[in-house]
Amino acid sequence: MIDMKVNWPGSAKVAVMLTFDFDAETLWLSRDPENARRPGILSQGAYGAKVGVPMILEVLRQEGVKATFFVVGWTAEKHTARAEMILREGHEIAHHSYSHAWIDPAFPDKEVEEMERGLEALKRCLGVVPRGYRSPAGETSDNLIRLLKKHDFLYDSSLLDHINPYRHIMPDGSPGPIELPWHWSLDDAPHALFSVKSPRPIFPNSHIREIFQEEFREIYRWGGLYNLVMHPQVTGRPSRVALLREMIQWIKTFPDVWFATGTEVAEAWSAAHETE
Repeated sequence: MIDMKVNWPGSAKVAVMLTFDFDAETLWLSRDPENARRPGILSQGAYGAKVGVPMILEVLRQEGVKATFFVVGWTAEKHTARAEMILREGHEIAHHSYSHAWIDPAFPDKEVEEMERGLEALKRCLGVVPRGYRSPAGETSDNLIRLLKKHDFLYDSSLLDHINPYRHIMPDGSPGPIELPWHWSLDDAPHALFSVKSPRPIFPNSHIREIFQEEFREIYRWGGLYNLVMHPQVTGRPSRVALLREMIQWIKTFPDVWFATGTEVAEAWSAAHETE
């Protein structure tokens, strides 16, 4: 078996990233521009900003843990006060595109626009120069890593090809950003995000809890990165806010667990596993 152990700070056995993709209405606008005329559909995203973010921040504050919020540029413009709440609580804000448009490799200019317009919005509205990036829905392209290096990102969290961080190597052999992998099984959306146009079951918390906890047990045993992906409009629902609190408290019962932001994870991995 390959060695999966990572040298985490304080001899921790696992690093836990609590991440929230703050898409708000863009999750629905990017899927279908016609949704701009459908306030009922958009209200699901608005709920995430109005109710989900404050309730999630309350749980994180009570539990004394930090998180990373991947914020869409449009969201920073339209829900600036909520994004400012995230910063005041000491959490990290990272980049999540400008409009949540899925990358199409056939249109590289659009990819550049999404990257640069999102960066400008985060800087203008929040004074944030993000160190991390996550692509909408994990859709990416060969050009993405080049763009991230161009804009001096420390890390990316878009790919699903490992459970541990690793360093991208550019075509010219130079080091690129650090990848912090994720996976759909640790994303709340497949289990609880509903759309009338493509309906699917909304699973009970017992289903979500079982998947989240079984993944944690094995990643803890292997010694990797537990990258939990959530959305304020999904995990911000009342029962799932309670599930978030329960998950944090349950994880805390394991010894040698390190809760960290994306930047902290990337910096710690680099310091422990790379040499000058």
